[in-house]
Amino acid sequence: MAATDQNITFEATGSHIGLGALFASFIGTYAAWRDARDTHKSLSSLTDRELDDIGLCRGDIDLISGRY
Repeated sequence: MAATDQNITFEATGSHIGLGALFASFIGTYAAWRDARDTHKSLSSLTDRELDDIGLCRGDIDLISGRY
C-alpha cells in the first residue's frame, strides 16, 4: 500500500471572507473527502488476514476512513 502526502495551504488576506477563502474551503473539503475515499478503498482491498495482521476487521473500515 502506498501513501502520499499532499498538503495544500491557502491563506486569505484581509479581514473579510472573499472568494479566495471560499475556494480554499472547498479545496480543503474536497481533499478531506478524497483522503477518506482513498483510505476506504485501500483498506477494503485488503484480505481479512491482512486486516487482522494490522489489528483491524472489516467492521472497522468505515470508522477508520471517516465514513461512519
